[in-house]
Formats: sequence, structure tokens, C-alpha cells
Amino acid sequence: MAGGTAARVPGRAGAEIIGTGAQGGWHWAEWTCEFVGTALLLLGGLSAVCLDFAPGGPVTSVVPDHSARLLITGLLFAGSGSLVAVSPLGRRSGAHLNPSVTFAFWRRGHMHVHDLAGYLAAQLTGAFAGTALVRWWWGAKARAVDLGVTRPGHGIGAAGAVGIEVFMTFLLVAGILVMVSSPRTARWTPLLVWILVAVLVWQGAPWTGTSLNPARSLAPAVLAPHTADLWVYFVGPLTGSLLAVTAFGAVPGLETRTAKLFHDPRYPSVMATTLPVAPRS
Repeated sequence: MAGGTAARVPGRAGAEIIGTGAQGGWHWAEWTCEFVGTALLLLGGLSAVCLDFAPGGPVTSVVPDHSARLLITGLLFAGSGSLVAVSPLGRRSGAHLNPSVTFAFWRRGHMHVHDLAGYLAAQLTGAFAGTALVRWWWGAKARAVDLGVTRPGHGIGAAGAVGIEVFMTFLLVAGILVMVSSPRTARWTPLLVWILVAVLVWQGAPWTGTSLNPARSLAPAVLAPHTADLWVYFVGPLTGSLLAVTAFGAVPGLETRTAKLFHDPRYPSVMATTLPVAPRS
């Protein structure tokens, strides 16, 4: 297979990838793409929060219904990530943009531990960069919505918020794993993510703020600052991710084929895949 050495790679959750094996090393191009992609996700998503919910914002007067504005926010937030996934940035790095997704692919045996560390560092720093841009660009409107900090809704305790985040992240990660298990559906993964995350924001935001993503919650919480219950948005999404991997691995005949949300054979891959990839220069 072009682009890497054919290898039999044992997965960490019972998976076995046959094809191009995961590569170790310093993958600055992929990590930079992941950094920029995560920054764009936060820039686009948190800008949607400012646009839709800041007092005096244009959307508030045009769309007074709170639920409708949540749906619009979900579509814009999720759309930002899906656009990154189909861009050259996402085609190179895979556009995880989320530690929960990266942990899932690592557990499935697609990623070397070097890339696990590199992607997590890129996502966290990228989230801070994107959030800082939102704070600078939107100014008072960003402060009015606390930079889009995620927090449990009224009447929802921390334990309840953890459970809801576990469930929602389970749905997201399981959906991604199922989509990338077939070449026919893999290229449609960004569309599924866009629709699914939009719905989860629409229905789940009143309960938890709908994080699904530790990097998305960490940066606004630190920069706002509002770090109360921040642990919820690490424990919940990461637990949901690992449960999704376990459930996926228990289904006979299912195997993930790629660790990219939009696999383009014209791009190289440092992650294990059974799909065609371009040679690395």
C-alpha cells in the first residue's frame, strides 16, 4: 500500500489494523494542522455563541425563541468542525479537534503514543488560541456570555452532568467509529458529525452546555475564568469515548479503517489505516 509499510498493528481494545501502520516520530505538519483546526473550531463555535446569545445581538431580536437559537448555534459550532475536516488541514491531520476522539482512535490502535501526545497538545493549545481570538474579537459580547463556558444547567448536579456528557459523547464517538468502518461511509463522517453535534447542542445545552470535548471546555473556563465543575467536562467526555470504543469492539465484524474524519487518498497518513494513502515526503 502506498504511503507506508504494510503492518499488522495490534489495537489496544482488541482491534487489529492490517495495512499502513501507525508511525512514531515528530509529526509537525499533522500537529500544526490539528492546532490550527482546533483554533478555528473554537473561533467559529464560540463566535456563534456570542452572535446568538449576547445581549443586543442581531440574532436575539430576529430569533427570540431560545431553543431555535440553540439549534442555530449547534449548526454553526458543529459546522465549523466539519468544514475543518474537509479542508486541507483536516485531510492532513484527520481533524479530531477533540481529545475524546483522539483517545478513541488511540485505543483502537490507529495512533502511536507520540501522536497521542502531539495531538492532545495541539488540541489544547489550539483551543486556547481560538478562545483568545474570540475574547479579543467580540470584546464585551464575549464577556457577556462568559466566553461560552460549559456548566451544568439549573437543577443539574455535577454527577448528573457527568452522566449526560458520557451519554452524548458515547453517541458522537460511536457514530464516528461506525462511519469510518467502511470506505463507503467514511467520507460522509463530517456530515454525520455536523448533524449529530448540532442536535446534541440543541437538546443537551440546557443540561450541560454540551461539551463533548475537554479542550473546548478547558480554554473558555480558564480564560473567562470560570473553572467550577470543570472536572465534569474531562470525566464525562473521556468516559463516554472509552465506553464507545468498548461497545464498538464488542460487535463482531466491525473494524475501523481510518483515523481521519475525512480520508483523502491524496494525503499521507501517520496513523494506521487500511485505506489508500499518498506517500510521505
